[in-house]
Amino acid sequence: MDLTIEKANLDSTPAFVIDENRLIKNLSDLVELKRQSGCQVLYSMKALPFGMVLKLAKKYLDGLSVSSLFEARLAKEILGDTGHIHISTPGLRDDEFNQVIELCSHISFNSICQYQRLAGFATNRCAVGLRLNPKLSFTNDSRFDPCRLYSKLGIDIDSLGSIMDKIEGLHFHTVFSTTDYIPLVETVALLKHKLGDKLSQLKWLNLGGGYLYSQIQNHQPFIDLVKQLKVAYDLEVYIEPGKAIVGDAGYLVTSVIDCFTSDGKTIVVLDTSVNHNPEIFEYQRKPELLEANGEGKYSCLLVGSSCLAGDLFGEYQFESMPKLGDRLVFPNVGAYSLIKANRFNGYNLPDIYKIDTENNLKLIKQNNYLNYREQWT
Repeated sequence: MDLTIEKANLDSTPAFVIDENRLIKNLSDLVELKRQSGCQVLYSMKALPFGMVLKLAKKYLDGLSVSSLFEARLAKEILGDTGHIHISTPGLRDDEFNQVIELCSHISFNSICQYQRLAGFATNRCAVGLRLNPKLSFTNDSRFDPCRLYSKLGIDIDSLGSIMDKIEGLHFHTVFSTTDYIPLVETVALLKHKLGDKLSQLKWLNLGGGYLYSQIQNHQPFIDLVKQLKVAYDLEVYIEPGKAIVGDAGYLVTSVIDCFTSDGKTIVVLDTSVNHNPEIFEYQRKPELLEANGEGKYSCLLVGSSCLAGDLFGEYQFESMPKLGDRLVFPNVGAYSLIKANRFNGYNLPDIYKIDTENNLKLIKQNNYLNYREQWT
């Protein structure tokens, strides 16, 4: 979607815009992948648990993947008595567990201690499994690596022992924003080598998320892999994409509210901040910008409006210098942006719009001072 026209019609900024057509395209592609492979698809709602996204996912997919009691409650409200709800998290609390297992259809315990402490309460109430750490890393950046040294995510594959005889399924997640199936093929090969016929004792296997399916050209390795797992071990196979569904469906639209020179460089202040997309600061990323031109003659530093010195988006080149009142668009921010956004310095959260299937721009949520006040009083 090109927001060059639509951004001018926004009532105010900053604004988070969801492209419904892109969501439907991503969901439809996963339905086709499901048809060809036989897997079941869950939306990992931690990426963006917004109501319209969850309701669309319900229409297309087999359920939702959650990481907390609140996510499980919202998932149940959306799904009702239809669809699966899978949960896996290091953060299971004893005092919430009875509620969790009433809401979820599947649970993958994150540690042996967690399993030993709580599994007895889950018996006959939901399908019990374990999150596995295959000890296979596919990134050099430990911030994104679930299999990093001293990982908190999952049980060492060599520590399963006799516990394998007591569970119904396994879950693993080893990658982040990956655009080929090599890690998945290698991880399943390791499982076959380490666990062998014990895989036949299971009822299901959750292959996790982290793959950007719309950016992968050849899906045949995935299709073949799922079919082999189903035939050889009679497993129900799940995947739980999040960013693959919402990542490229979200845009952050912002306005220029000040321009000045500092140490010879032009500073352009925006009415948003890294607090509306915290991963920019967390991972020191320079986000994409639709209006930027790498060969442009004019250069400036785009900065956020908060008092944080490091509230910086980066230096960009333009064909003409942005001026007061101009609107700029950060694309591909549908995942892990709005869900992490905060009101640091008392700045409001972005308004939320959608562009519907008829390309109409509609305001669907707006925060105000009372929302801010209620958070702190």
